[in-house]
Amino acid sequence: MADFSYTIIKNIGVISETGKGWKRELNLISWNDRDPKYDIRDWAPDHAKMGKGITLTREELDNIAAIVMKMD
Repeated sequence: MADFSYTIIKNIGVISETGKGWKRELNLISWNDRDPKYDIRDWAPDHAKMGKGITLTREELDNIAAIVMKMD
C-alpha cells in the first residue's frame, strides 16, 4: 500500500462510539496535502488508526443532508 498523509482540519462531530473507544466521525480532512473534503470513517481514540470510510465534497454532503431531511 502506498504511503499517504492526512490532516484533520476540523472535527465536525461524532456519529457513534464503540465499547472499545473507536468513534465514527464526520471530519474535514486534507488527504496528501490536497484541498480538504468531508470524511466519514471510524477512528481509534488517538486517531492513529482508521477504518474504511467515505470522502465527500461539500456538494455531495449537502445532497445527502437534503435526502435525509426528506426521510419520514
